[in-house]
Amino acid sequence: MAYSLGNHDLDQRIADLVADASDNDGADLVTELITTALKLHRDDPHRGDLKLINTALKEMRYADLVFSRGDEPKVTIFGSARLREDDPNYELAMGFAAAMAQQGWGSVTGAGPGIMEAGNRGAGIDHGYGVSIRLPFETTDNPWVAPHRMVNFKYFFTRKLAFVKESQAFAIFPGGFGTLDEFFELITLIQTGKSDLHPIVLVEAPGTDYWPRVFDQVAGVLADKGLISPEDVELVTYCTDVESAVAAITRFYANYHSQRFVDGDLVMRMRRAPDDDELAALNDDFADIVVTGSIERIDPTDVEVRDVDLLDLDRLRLHFDRRSFGRLRLLIDRLADLAGGEAGVLPPGHLTEEQVERPW
Repeated sequence: MAYSLGNHDLDQRIADLVADASDNDGADLVTELITTALKLHRDDPHRGDLKLINTALKEMRYADLVFSRGDEPKVTIFGSARLREDDPNYELAMGFAAAMAQQGWGSVTGAGPGIMEAGNRGAGIDHGYGVSIRLPFETTDNPWVAPHRMVNFKYFFTRKLAFVKESQAFAIFPGGFGTLDEFFELITLIQTGKSDLHPIVLVEAPGTDYWPRVFDQVAGVLADKGLISPEDVELVTYCTDVESAVAAITRFYANYHSQRFVDGDLVMRMRRAPDDDELAALNDDFADIVVTGSIERIDPTDVEVRDVDLLDLDRLRLHFDRRSFGRLRLLIDRLADLAGGEAGVLPPGHLTEEQVERPW
C-alpha cells in the first residue's frame, strides 16, 4: 500500500510539486518526506515538538550538502576540547591528521579547541571538516576549517549521526564525558551491526596512561561479568604513535572494501579473494561465526548486478551469525594478510540504500 495522506487530491498535488521542484531519482522519497510533514501537521503536535523535528531535519539536510562537497574518504577524530597546544596528545592528533591527509583522507572533528583543533590544523584547510555544537562554554569554532566545510548543530543526536555516517574510520584521543559518549555509542553501533565495520583506533601519547585505565579496565569488567563477548575488544586497536594509528586504518582497507547483505547472507567485497587453500584455512578458523554452510567465493549476486554494485571486486559469502562482530573484524585482518603489502583499494564511499534498508 502506497504511503499517502489518503486524499487523492492532496497526494496528487504533492506529487506534482515534487516533480516541478526537481527530476532526480529521489522523488519517491521526497514525496514521502512531504507526506510525513503534512501528517505531522494533521496530528496537531505541540510547537516545541515541531521545532525540534524541523531543526533536526534542517541540520541533517545541510550536513548532507556539506559532506557532498568532498569525495575523499574521511576519518573522524574525537578528543578533549581542554587539551592545550603544548600537550603531547595535541601534537599527536595534529601529526595523525597530517599523515592521513598525505594518504588522501579528510579529517572530521567537532570543530572546537583542543584535540579537535589539532585534527583540523593537521589536516589543513583542504582536508578538514567541522561539525560543531552550540554550547554555552564553547562560543567559537577553531580557525582551521573552511566555512563551506562546516556544519553548526544544535542537537547532539544529529551531530553524532553526521560523525558516523560520513566517516570510514575513527580515531579517539583522550577526552572527557563527551569523548567517551561518542566512543561508546560508536562501538555500540558496530557491536550490534547497526553500522558496518570500520577501523577504530584508540590513540594516546606515550606515558599518558589513559586508554589502559579507561577502556581496558571497563572492558575487562564487562567481559568478566559476561556483559560483552571477549572478542568485542577486537573492534578497537590501541596506538601510541602516528605510524601505527595510520597503519591500523590503512591495513583494514588493504584488501577488504565493503559489505552488504543479500537474501540473509553477508557478502564481503575485496580486491583479492582467498585461493582454495586460504579459503579452507578461513573456514577452519572462523567456523564459529557461520550459522550454516561455509565461507565461499562467489561472483556478484543478481541483486548486485542489478544495482551495478562494485562488480569489479572479488567476493566472499557467508551466513553470518550477526553477533560476532569482533570475530568478523579479525576475519578482515586475515583478508588484509592476503594483500601481500600491495596498495589497498579506497574505502567505501557514501551510505548506501542497502545499508539503510536493512531490517534490523
